[in-house]
Amino acid sequence: DALRQGGAQIDYLEQENYPPLRIRGGFRGGKLTVDGSVSSQFLTALLMTAPLAEQDTEIQIQGELVSKPYIDITLHLMQAFGVDVVHENYQIFHIKGGQTYHSPGTYLVEGDASSASYFLAAAAIKGGTVRVTGIGKKSVQGDTKFADVLEKMGAKISWGDDYIECSRGELQGIDMDMNHIPDAAMTIATTALFADSPTVIRNIYNWRVKETDRLSAMATELRKVGAEVEEGQDYIRVVPPAQLIAAEIGTYN
Repeated sequence: DALRQGGAQIDYLEQENYPPLRIRGGFRGGKLTVDGSVSSQFLTALLMTAPLAEQDTEIQIQGELVSKPYIDITLHLMQAFGVDVVHENYQIFHIKGGQTYHSPGTYLVEGDASSASYFLAAAAIKGGTVRVTGIGKKSVQGDTKFADVLEKMGAKISWGDDYIECSRGELQGIDMDMNHIPDAAMTIATTALFADSPTVIRNIYNWRVKETDRLSAMATELRKVGAEVEEGQDYIRVVPPAQLIAAEIGTYN
């Protein structure tokens, strides 16, 4: 819909809203609206396209923008490659048309902070010390805040410019809004099994609109290993079991 607002001609060749489709006419810019409550990926795509449009582009966000740290990554990269974007508190974005991306010459691609969460959580649960390199206190990725959540739970965290280190502590349950780290928050849901009190993860409605309903899937699998789980529309509450139960865990898209 946003691409059509910007001048693209899009036709579904078979079933409406599903591939295959034909795109013609190019993207000219102008005033667009996009729903920010489902995923930040749509906005990222439009932001990266808009500087190449003929006209200036104004993107207005409908609803609460989820996963803002991912938009910060997009804006950081665009700036590094010579493109400017101005925004009004993440609700309206202004992008000049006719811009050109310029290579900075050398650019370091960081390690994936979401994937790093598994190794950090392993240390917080089992013991020993794990150091993950390629991300650190200067990282542009919002999912590095996962380490802050582990620290609130009782793990011992230390930071370097290009590393995060985690050691085990006595884990306790927490009650937090994790809208800013929706992917890494799933690792917190499993870490909660090893805490000494319940954990509540809030404002994660967008778990339900991924490739599968991740909130329902997480609740189902946690119950299999003995956890008491309360599943709300946009939250999950995990009460750790006195003893874990061996189980066959299902996988999902």
